[in-house]
Amino acid sequence: MKQPTDPKEEFLHAVGGIYPHPQEVRDPQFQQQGFFDPRDGLQVRYEMLRRHRAEGHSVADTARAFGISRQHFYQLAQAFEQRGLYGLLPQKRGPHAPYKCTAAIMEYVEVRRREAPPLCWDELARQVEQVFGLRLHPRTLERRWTAGQKKNHKPPHNP
Repeated sequence: MKQPTDPKEEFLHAVGGIYPHPQEVRDPQFQQQGFFDPRDGLQVRYEMLRRHRAEGHSVADTARAFGISRQHFYQLAQAFEQRGLYGLLPQKRGPHAPYKCTAAIMEYVEVRRREAPPLCWDELARQVEQVFGLRLHPRTLERRWTAGQKKNHKPPHNP
C-alpha cells in the first residue's frame, strides 16, 4: 500500500531545498513536531546562523547541534553575508559554465562560421585543437556558438 505523501517534502525535493541529513540536526527545537522542520534546508541553515549571531552560541556548539562541521558553518556564514538568504539555498555543484571555450576561441569560431560555406562542427573542433592546442567536443562548440547567437539576437522593435 502506498504511503500518503507530504506536500511540503515533495515541494522541498522539487526545488532542491530538502536538507540532506535531517537526522543529524540535534537541536532541541528541531526535534519537536511543529514549526521547526529538520527537512527544510533553508530553515535549518538560517536558524543555525541566527542562533550563533543573535543568541551568541559558539560556532562549535552550533555546528554540532545542527550536524555540520565548523568549516561548513563558516562557508554558509560567508555565503549569507555575500548573498543573503539566496546564499543559503543549495547551489549546483560543478562548473556553472563551460570554461574551455574562451572568448578568443569563440571569436575564432565566429570568423570561421561566417565563411561560405561554413565549416562543419567536427572540422571546427579539429581546427581549434590545431590553433589553440585544446581539444573540444564539436557539440560543445555548437552549443556555445548557438547560445551566443541567441544572446546577440534582438527582436525587431514594434512601435
